[in-house]
Amino acid sequence: MAKLKGICIYNSFTFLPGARHFYDRMREEFCALNVELELKSNADLLAISTKNGLYDHKLDCDFILYLDKDKFSASYLEETGYRLFNSAQAIRNCDDKMLTYTLLAKNGIAIPKTVSGPLNYSGEASDIVIKNIEKELDYPIVAKENFGSLGARVYLLKSHAELASFEEKHCWVARLYQEFISSSSGIDYRIIVIDGKFVAGMKRTNESDFRSNIAKGGHGEKVEIPSAYIELAEKAAKIMGCDYCGVDVLIGPKQEPIICEVNSNAFLTGIEKTTGINIAKIYAEHIVKSLKN
Repeated sequence: MAKLKGICIYNSFTFLPGARHFYDRMREEFCALNVELELKSNADLLAISTKNGLYDHKLDCDFILYLDKDKFSASYLEETGYRLFNSAQAIRNCDDKMLTYTLLAKNGIAIPKTVSGPLNYSGEASDIVIKNIEKELDYPIVAKENFGSLGARVYLLKSHAELASFEEKHCWVARLYQEFISSSSGIDYRIIVIDGKFVAGMKRTNESDFRSNIAKGGHGEKVEIPSAYIELAEKAAKIMGCDYCGVDVLIGPKQEPIICEVNSNAFLTGIEKTTGINIAKIYAEHIVKSLKN
């Protein structure tokens, strides 16, 4: 088989250190497998439609390692014939949190009770919406914008006044509301799943925030992940259609696993260092194997 070539696409507006490290690690492991990996920004590969069809950038590659979250660009690249890791559908499923919870709930996966915030283009909060949210959820309530990562755009609302204020500011934004799993405040498990199988996991703890994210001050710890948590994470990854993902699992009041989120571009920095597992190598080998098959 001829030498494989890949292109890693990143978001030119927010090329975070974690994403850069992801690329560097994957390039290192691909090199060991005699695979080239070139870096390109999404700004260089605009989705272009013409009267003659979709414009093909004629990329010299066998696959694309997609480290962006632009579902439109991802779909466009697939439509013009390129193999993406993760697929456009997987990126769409994971990036839109409400879509994530809808798919998981539909398939019987344990999640926090979730209420979608209806889009309101008037710019004024609705008392009816606020009352109906309060009928379904007790305070404190977790509020999330549907699109966001690294623990950003996630809030803990502790009163009617805070909910009303949040609705006033975010009524035009895609958002959702969830029950607060107090037994998992500041604590969760980050589990990496590749090709539907558990690869690595760590416990994340944050003593100063209800969000356990390392980006918000949390720290990782190498522990033995309970088998029930691994099984649920593997099921969630398959439902999302991910080749690679990081599944965040909350600890329920009876120590049962509850899925918090599924991240299609979970960073490697913290978990490789914490667990000592070469996750980038396993992912690179999976990509090569998939292409050969």
